[in-house]
Amino acid sequence: MHLDPLAILTAFGLIFLAELPDKTMFASLAMGTRMRPLHVWFGTSSAFLVHVAIAVGAGGLIGLLPDWTVELVSALLFAFGAFMLLRGGGGDGDEDTGGKTVTGFWPVWSTAFMAVFISEWGDLTQITTANLAAGNGPWPTAVGAAAALMSVSALALLAGRFIARRVPLRTVQRIGGICMLGLAVWSAVEIFTG
Repeated sequence: MHLDPLAILTAFGLIFLAELPDKTMFASLAMGTRMRPLHVWFGTSSAFLVHVAIAVGAGGLIGLLPDWTVELVSALLFAFGAFMLLRGGGGDGDEDTGGKTVTGFWPVWSTAFMAVFISEWGDLTQITTANLAAGNGPWPTAVGAAAALMSVSALALLAGRFIARRVPLRTVQRIGGICMLGLAVWSAVEIFTG
């Protein structure tokens, strides 16, 4: 098992930027206002680990295809990711866990786990993780993606309000979209030059 630092950093950077404007960040922030933040973080992190394992497994299957097919799938998925980030939206800040306070480790953990587990199916970050695993290998992608997702959740719980006031969400989406578009072009060029 080789953990390429560049592959880990690539996965971390892309997933981190893609997840920042995501509904899960806002859900973590909302849950953290009424529940113990550390318990929320354990719940969201557990759900993210399950999703990363599923995405890396899917990426491993993609990696069995011929190289040009993998590059084409990568280019299309990155282009889709760029489109999703650059088209905007941003109305996902209304995610909520209801009006009541949840207490105790297991009730908070299970609420946070289920909120993330359900909302992340087919999410941009899950698709991107599968895509990266096909090209960069499962372990570096898993480490980078899991660290990024868990970091975004922690960031939302610790400093979400500060970021929302200081950095426009649209700016974060644009940076992530431009990075994804660049990777789509790079993957498309690899089809003809690789």
